[in-house]
Amino acid sequence: MKTFTRQFYTGERAMFAVKDVRFSECTFDAGESPLKESSDLLVDGCLFKWKYPLWYCKHVEVNDSTLFETARAGMWYTDNIVFNDCVIEAPKSFRRSRGITLNNVTMSNAAETLWNCADVKLNNVVAQGTYFAMGCKRVVCDRLILTGDYCFDSAEDITLRNCKLLSKDSFWNCRNVIVYDSFISGEYLCWNARNITFVNCTIESLQGMCYTDGLKLVNCKLLNTTRALEYSTVDAQILGHVDSIVNPSSGQIVAGSIGELTLDDRYVDPSATTVTVTEKK
Repeated sequence: MKTFTRQFYTGERAMFAVKDVRFSECTFDAGESPLKESSDLLVDGCLFKWKYPLWYCKHVEVNDSTLFETARAGMWYTDNIVFNDCVIEAPKSFRRSRGITLNNVTMSNAAETLWNCADVKLNNVVAQGTYFAMGCKRVVCDRLILTGDYCFDSAEDITLRNCKLLSKDSFWNCRNVIVYDSFISGEYLCWNARNITFVNCTIESLQGMCYTDGLKLVNCKLLNTTRALEYSTVDAQILGHVDSIVNPSSGQIVAGSIGELTLDDRYVDPSATTVTVTEKK
């Protein structure tokens, strides 16, 4: 593997289509697409300061490096890429890419990031930005902390563990999602979705989990949650109190207590949903 150390690159396509190369403590400054069409790269301690640094690349490992805000739309159409211990300040990173692994990564401007990607693993990632991971498939997250609305819109086959999401309208239009041991706060959680499971989660939401087919809650807490489960088919085990539930389509609900329960026969069949309250007044 050829190594370039402490080089300063400028100009468009500065190192176009290189193969089997290590860059150590290099800076990629003004100039679009410096490493476009490259493969088998090892990038250590580098700085990226311009747009489109890793487009159409394959087999890339990036360690202890920084993508500045100006390195926008950094990784598109790229396959098999790993980031370890990195800071990504730029928005719109990762589009239509496959085989993405992020370990110990901070993304301070993650707006419109991870769109239409597949086979994604996020481990100990902190991200802030709207429309995170839209249209992704086969995503596994452990210890993701995300601040930003509309995350995982239209995503499929998603597994989250030990995560914290502060996100309005998260998991809309999703299919096959399971979330373990996580905290989610945001209005209108999980609408128009199918096969969504929350296990040992704490959820705060206004009109959360509505219009969902195959919703399952296992040992979950619903804090300050109102007008939940409307027009959803549900199997719910709710720990403690839930403020209000409105017109679930069918299924079963077990809760410690329910502040307000609406089963309006003008809109749903009340007999299709079994409701059990376990805490005595």
